Amino acid sequence: MTGEPTEQLLRRIRDGESSARQALYQRCLPLLQRWAHGRLPARARDIADTDDLVQITLIRALNHLEEFQASGSGSFLAYLRQILLNEVRAELRKRQREKVSVDDVALVDETESVVEHLVGQEQLRAYEGALASLDRQEQALIVMRIEFGLSYKEIAVDAGLTPDAVRMRVNRALDVIASRMLA
Repeated sequence: MTGEPTEQLLRRIRDGESSARQALYQRCLPLLQRWAHGRLPARARDIADTDDLVQITLIRALNHLEEFQASGSGSFLAYLRQILLNEVRAELRKRQREKVSVDDVALVDETESVVEHLVGQEQLRAYEGALASLDRQEQALIVMRIEFGLSYKEIAVDAGLTPDAVRMRVNRALDVIASRMLA
């Protein structure tokens, strides 16, 4: 995420600059692809599905920018993350409905045990809940750093902070998430 801050690109897009729209699209595409690939379970993951979900997310977001209200740095990535998370959930529900069953008993993915599946889901829900309990700025920083894998320097450009300030805020927010997940 180099270059100008996302909020500035959003202003340019709203002013009708198609080059800003393309720049934002190109900036977000690889981040969203990586995130979606990491969120889909192995049994539901292939490159076409990931690319489709990312395309749908970006098109929805860019076509509805008038509904998006920026609330600080990282808020657009958090917005994209939420749209993409909803798409991933919808895809998983779709796949669940399509599962073949034998004698009304759904077949279980043999690559993970039921306990592994439940613990993974439980931890994910705990993380999501702890993340949601943070203020929007902290959420955005965590999403940019942890979920999208941006460097402190990349986040700093978007947030208008120093990389050290970003690192400190991310570490504090992670401490809060960890304590809330353990509670």
